Amino acid sequence: MKKEFMKKFTVVMLSLVMVFAMAACGGSSGGSSEGSSDSAEAVLYVGATGPLTGGASIYGTAVKQGAMIAAEEINASETEFKIEFRMEDDEADGEKAVNAYHTLQDWGVQVVLGSVTTGSCVAVSAETFEDRVFEITPSASSADVTNGKDNVFQVCFTDPNQGKTAAEKVMELYPDAKVAAIYNNSDPYSTGIFNAFKAELEANGKELVAEVTYPDDSNADYSAQLTSCKSAGADLVLLPIYYTPASVILKQASDMGYAPTFFGLDGLDGILDMEGFDTSLAENVMLMTPFNPWSDDERVAEFVKKYQDAYGELPNQFAADGYDTMYVIYEVFKASGLTTDLSAEELCDAMVAAITGDFSYDGLTGQEMTWSTDGTVSKDPVVVVIKNGQYEDM
Repeated sequence: MKKEFMKKFTVVMLSLVMVFAMAACGGSSGGSSEGSSDSAEAVLYVGATGPLTGGASIYGTAVKQGAMIAAEEINASETEFKIEFRMEDDEADGEKAVNAYHTLQDWGVQVVLGSVTTGSCVAVSAETFEDRVFEITPSASSADVTNGKDNVFQVCFTDPNQGKTAAEKVMELYPDAKVAAIYNNSDPYSTGIFNAFKAELEANGKELVAEVTYPDDSNADYSAQLTSCKSAGADLVLLPIYYTPASVILKQASDMGYAPTFFGLDGLDGILDMEGFDTSLAENVMLMTPFNPWSDDERVAEFVKKYQDAYGELPNQFAADGYDTMYVIYEVFKASGLTTDLSAEELCDAMVAAITGDFSYDGLTGQEMTWSTDGTVSKDPVVVVIKNGQYEDM
């Protein structure tokens, strides 16, 4: 009897062990966000907001896709923790961006990648500053993004830096040009670049022959602004604006037979990918960008191939910015010496100290990038010209 009892007891116990083992194997359905991770592993939750719909969606979608490639590479490496990545659509609207950020908080965000556009980032950075969340934007370039906020950093150039550097390049490459500018006087990105550009020209004894504005990027007619530039004899026109209005300006300039040299900044990056845009209109347009997808650099070529394989298109600067930003977050977190089980507030100060200390990063958009305590990045800009539908270094 005793032996029979023990035999039955052993069978029951083995059955229970098998049941518990099967439950343990099948009990988790995994993460629901873009970057998946094993629930048993250490995870860093990285959240972003950006325009995934609307007129600026090329920017947000590119940042998201570049960041996802980086997260996938990190998660496939021999890392001690995984990246869980989630991006919420903010439609490039500040109020919607704040709501999206609150959604990310409910999700458990520990570090913020973004926001993508300046207006949204200014709104969200005010929240992350109060909440003490480490934030680094790939592409929001206004000085207002970081001003007075010790927790916010930029991978992109600031607007004043872009404006000053653009003026230097114009004076170097076209010293005798009559220069005009068309800009959006309601947009901090556009006005920030324009003001720095104008100040640098004037500091070197050069005046703009025309400076004309418009109030909204949804404008359909820029003929008055172009006529002002043409009447002033401008043979170089600065466009410190986004690619959507720039595409209309280039078309209307062509229609009226006005062919100055157009000089844009990083906001023009993406114009070649616009649906329905005649890329021949962008021939000889110059722009400042930190990323040239046609570069023969080995790391750039590898990223471009992965991006094209995944999404069927060529990555723009914003995709490269998103990729670099995710890697900066990863490396800064490792340099902080902390663990993923801490709250966003507990991580913030250590990550701030790490990025402003003895830290540098070599990426797709710059080599030996470093960050100052005011949140700005130090790296060299690149000026390219559009030839036959692609970028050529100047």
